[in-house]
Amino acid sequence: MQGSLPVLTDKTAIVTGAASGIGREIARQFFDAGARVAIADLNIDGANAVAAEFDPSGARAMGVAMDVTSEAAVDAGIDAVAQRFGGIDILVSNAGIQIVAPVENFAFADWQKMLAIHLDGAFLTTRACLRHMYAQGRGGSILYMGSVHSKEASVLKAAYVTAKHGLLGLARVVAKEGAAHGVRTNVICPGFVRTPLVDKQIPEQAAKLGISEEDVIKNVMLKATVDGEFTTVDDVARTALFLAAFPTNALTGQSIIVSHGWFME
Repeated sequence: MQGSLPVLTDKTAIVTGAASGIGREIARQFFDAGARVAIADLNIDGANAVAAEFDPSGARAMGVAMDVTSEAAVDAGIDAVAQRFGGIDILVSNAGIQIVAPVENFAFADWQKMLAIHLDGAFLTTRACLRHMYAQGRGGSILYMGSVHSKEASVLKAAYVTAKHGLLGLARVVAKEGAAHGVRTNVICPGFVRTPLVDKQIPEQAAKLGISEEDVIKNVMLKATVDGEFTTVDDVARTALFLAAFPTNALTGQSIIVSHGWFME
């Protein structure tokens, strides 16, 4: 143990969308727990800055440019990480965006963009990492960043809800296929986390619903929580660390809800 954290010493983790927000905090906690960490992001300057902040020596952290919707970019980026750090042990498929609109006005291009980033990105990064994990023969852990919207729907979020539901299916298939190779997969399902992604949604939903921003927070986003609190990036990162370090197939193909009681099952 490193303090109260599970040890990830000698493990290599790739976290997508890790230049900011939830991904950045997951990468930081993985790094603090001893892992070598690849900060994968469309924003390569941001990714390199985070890697340099974590480890100025570059021995255990690197930035990698990655458009998760591009097969070539994903394969090249993950191969580069495996070559630099000697393999892949953990993938956190976290990259995502949000576009809100009612279904009747939802642009098809926006629908395709949402599904490409959330679902195509999860598939492409999973496939590339599995090839390394299987060849290495030492197992691995794949974590998908789902949402409470993997479990239930909200208005204005047709593409997001569809994509987050889809991650449950992908994770369950990979859990069954990966078990023989010691590869586990799980989905983390956060509630609303106060990140730039959510901050952007507040005025957008206020305008579309005709209510105040305060009402969006209190009566839309946090209405169903037990304490009226946002989930934090620390809450989500601690859950990711626990799942990444879990040692057996006893915990695979599962979805873990981190939402202050917004959704319970």
